[in-house]
Amino acid sequence: MSAPDTAGEPITAAGIEELKAELEQLEGPSRHEMAARIKVAREEGDLKENAEYHVAKEDQAHLETRIKRLQERLHNAVVVEVDTAAADRFAFGLTAEVEDEENGKTNVWTLVGSTEASLAEGRLSAESPIGKALMNAKVGATVKVETPRGKKNFKVLQLVS
Repeated sequence: MSAPDTAGEPITAAGIEELKAELEQLEGPSRHEMAARIKVAREEGDLKENAEYHVAKEDQAHLETRIKRLQERLHNAVVVEVDTAAADRFAFGLTAEVEDEENGKTNVWTLVGSTEASLAEGRLSAESPIGKALMNAKVGATVKVETPRGKKNFKVLQLVS
């Protein structure tokens, strides 16, 4: 199984749920809180010299931009179904223990779409150099990756549920 060749943006089922939840939060409670902030600031008087009002309006613009971007991502997203039962390779949507052979450090990574990626949370972009190299690597295989810091070897130790 590999990353899909589609016109849309590949995303895991978990990633699409996170995206929907964030969008729901922003479109509901966050918008209501922003409206309340603007109302309170507006009641403080002259809008020309009301810094609180201008900050709230700027924050509102950032909120609306974030909402538009999430809506666009959701519209372009293509959920990639993963068959974990038949997996013997590290593929999109799967999680594996991967050893950096240079320093012996073991990482637990899930291969995900670029917008879901967060190394701090163990989500490796399938479009990154390391993600591309590891895509479809068999358990036990060592792959060589050219990184900005030079060549590195990674070994797929095992797939994790």
